Amino acid sequence: MVDASRMGTGSAPAPTAASPLFLRDSEVRRGVELLYFGYASMIRGADRILDGRGLGRAHHRALYFIARQPGLAVSDLLRLLAITKQSLSRVLADLVREGLVESRVGEQDRRQRRLTLTPAGAALEAELFEALRERVAGAYAQAGQEAVSGFWAVLLGLIPLPDRALVLSLDQASRGRRETAGG
Repeated sequence: MVDASRMGTGSAPAPTAASPLFLRDSEVRRGVELLYFGYASMIRGADRILDGRGLGRAHHRALYFIARQPGLAVSDLLRLLAITKQSLSRVLADLVREGLVESRVGEQDRRQRRLTLTPAGAALEAELFEALRERVAGAYAQAGQEAVSGFWAVLLGLIPLPDRALVLSLDQASRGRRETAGG
């Protein structure tokens, strides 16, 4: 359970090592709680930015993944977000109307729609990412490289196998663009 007496004091409790009995329900529950609270804390700054524009978390996730892979097919975004076609249609309509996303017909397959961020969309996504980056980078620095690698392994394990390849391909495509750009 969460020690409410430590919340809001400005001093973080000392991290505790996982129990050797880490698969027990109490340990799994602790991990689930930490994921919930960590996510809520991480996303708070981005939520404020989105609220000011009348947008929500689904808009944010769409912007994030389109930024990660310019030219992303709508069908791939649908798989990544795991939302209904109707919900994605509303999200994309909002983003296009706000001038944040452009939708183009695919070059190889004219039935496909490819998504890219406009300059305004890229600026908003960068602002949202900065709000996340500050929180995550601070937590990474505090935890250390080995803990970060373990955290990534756990998160990857939460992704269903059929979706893992798509998630890993986004990472590889992004790394390839950074190397090509010299960054």
